[in-house]
Amino acid sequence: MELKLKLEQLHQRVNGLKDQIATEEATKNAFVMPFIQILGYDIFNPTEVVPEYVCDIGTKKGEKVDYVIRKNNEPILIFECKHWKENADAHNSQLHRYYHVSKARFGVLTNGTIYNFYADLEKPNIMDEKPFLTIDIEDLKDNAIKILESFTKNEYNLETILDSAEGLKYIKAIRKEFEKEIEQPSDELIKLLVSRFFDKPLIASRMATFKEYTKKALTVSINESISDRLKSALHINEMPINQTEVKATPIDDNADSKIFTTEEELEAFQIVKAILREKIPSERIAPRDTQSYFGVLLDNNNRKPICRFHFNTINKYLEIFHNGKDAGEKTQLNSLDEIYGFRDRLHQTLANYN
Repeated sequence: MELKLKLEQLHQRVNGLKDQIATEEATKNAFVMPFIQILGYDIFNPTEVVPEYVCDIGTKKGEKVDYVIRKNNEPILIFECKHWKENADAHNSQLHRYYHVSKARFGVLTNGTIYNFYADLEKPNIMDEKPFLTIDIEDLKDNAIKILESFTKNEYNLETILDSAEGLKYIKAIRKEFEKEIEQPSDELIKLLVSRFFDKPLIASRMATFKEYTKKALTVSINESISDRLKSALHINEMPINQTEVKATPIDDNADSKIFTTEEELEAFQIVKAILREKIPSERIAPRDTQSYFGVLLDNNNRKPICRFHFNTINKYLEIFHNGKDAGEKTQLNSLDEIYGFRDRLHQTLANYN
């Protein structure tokens, strides 16, 4: 991945120079401008990368944001920069003010090593409090880099980014809340679960007891799911190669099954959703997880499968139905990035249902 390679080279540059970077201005010149250049924008063209862009706020005149990226003469991205030793999360109120008057849909707060990307997913023209994407050049993640590619000059597409941003934002938030519940179950969760099998009043002493039970139950359930997957993987690895694929059969929604949706499956779904979003509204694209595969359906209709992810084996497969709903074609994936190479087949699958 060319973008990842360039970011890794920037990381080496940052590590080699940061002890000599004493000011915010030097951070911008040495770290942030090369980052913007990596995205494909001409940092020497002041009509494309505008430094010290004026963002007058009410009666306050002369307020300036560090950089504004323009495309087709419209601002698309604003950068507020801090010294590399400062916390990249500590100044979002300043970026929040600039965002409101800049007319850009995305804002970036950075210290030259961490880049927090913000949007207005909650309220139009009001920057969200939390970033939907974080790029840490000292800890590069493939899924984050793939989203960053959408911000490059050649790939920029507002609707695609917004669609991916919403998914990333809420998946991240749900995951955070779930992890908090595992660590310290809330009273609300305890009452919800316990009320389904315990019909006596939950007095304080009982609540404390069930709190411990709930915490243990969640931990054991997750650990057993991980253990089962590891055992399954080891078992499959010992099979002959022609026995390693799992037959993709739908699961009854009412069955007592163990369905565990992985972060990798969610990431793959977001990639497919971004591709399909080029042809249809996002609300028509539905996920459907089963024990055997993670499916993507058109209009949440089992008779309109678009593709399936077979990630429950040692080898990962993408199955696409461009040859008809009863003629899925599987291809082994070495990385999730390869899904982007199946854009035409995914679009053809949609066309088959029209």
